[in-house]
Amino acid sequence: MKQLALSLWQAPGQQWQQWQQQAQNQAYDRLFLTLLLLILAVGLVMVTSASVPIAERLYGNPMHFAFRHLVYLMLGLIAAIVVLQLPVSWWHNNNMMLLLLALALLVAVLVFGRNINGSTRWIPLGPINLQAAEPAKLFFFVYLASYLVRRHEQVLDNFKGFVKPLLLLFALAVLLLMQPDLGTVIVMFATTVVVLFLAGAKLWQFFMLMFTGMAFIGVLIVYSEYRWRRVTAFLDPWADPFGSGYQLTQSLMAFGRGSWFGQGLGNSIQKLEYLPEAHTDFIFAIIAEEVGFVGVAIILALLFFLVCRALLIGSKALQKGLSFHGFLAYALAIWLGFQTAVNIGVATGLLPTKGLTLPFVSYGGSSLIIMLMAAALLLRIDFEVRLSGKQAVSGGGHD
Repeated sequence: MKQLALSLWQAPGQQWQQWQQQAQNQAYDRLFLTLLLLILAVGLVMVTSASVPIAERLYGNPMHFAFRHLVYLMLGLIAAIVVLQLPVSWWHNNNMMLLLLALALLVAVLVFGRNINGSTRWIPLGPINLQAAEPAKLFFFVYLASYLVRRHEQVLDNFKGFVKPLLLLFALAVLLLMQPDLGTVIVMFATTVVVLFLAGAKLWQFFMLMFTGMAFIGVLIVYSEYRWRRVTAFLDPWADPFGSGYQLTQSLMAFGRGSWFGQGLGNSIQKLEYLPEAHTDFIFAIIAEEVGFVGVAIILALLFFLVCRALLIGSKALQKGLSFHGFLAYALAIWLGFQTAVNIGVATGLLPTKGLTLPFVSYGGSSLIIMLMAAALLLRIDFEVRLSGKQAVSGGGHD
């Protein structure tokens, strides 16, 4: 009897060790891929539900945005498959070319871009529009990871080495603010600050950069009338519920109606064109209204664990001496996590309104495709990290 009890006590621990061993023997992170597919499925369902009223009014086809989202999803998966075939060293070796491409796209959008809702952020490419800021984020983070590998000692010991990537970020920020797109600038800045800190930048440099960036963003807000209106609306949206506070008050109403278990899938009232951008930037409010707190908690858990797995991939890469792999994985994970936090913060009234999509969930072609490429790059990094434990990574994957 004692032996039986002892075996039952040890069984869970042995089972856990077996699961860990099996996970290590896999060619890629299956949990990361499973989480990603679940989030994409949620996104497809919620975009379909949230977009029906506006699609019916604008195009006479309630499934218009759902079909387009599905097309973007297919294009994103094709792009992800291509990324999976490229060795991580390809990104390292071509980082400057990708950075120049990012700059060219941001200049092109100012010259040839299409103005929508007062912003010039999209380059028309036939039936689809390319939002230049999305590939610019990915390509800059590739450059940043490569720079940290090539100039790591200078970043640690030389102020000039620390500032150089920030000057390039400043150039990108100027082009982005001309669109204008402050939200993307904030995401890129925050990600850069955290990655530089993780790479070993001195604490005083970290705080100096953080306070300088916050002061710069504060100046941009104070001296821009429409940004200042967004901040005042965020502080007290009910002061002008039919004017500057309209979008946030409608979003908060959606959360209130959702309660614990929601009104049921498809039963949102706010998506009946009361809440602007219901299927894009404010899709989280519609999710809350239709599936309630419980559904929101599940979706947040999926996104949280996805970011945690991405950070774990970066940590394992650095432990095995794959510096570029590790810094790039960290950058992609922080980007994903910070953009998710900003989108949710805006929808819940914790942050001023910003035009940022909820990764893998919101409608938005460029964002979805680039995010899927970033996810595929994380899977490729994980694959090479696992392979490095068994044999040398082919194609110069070691830094």
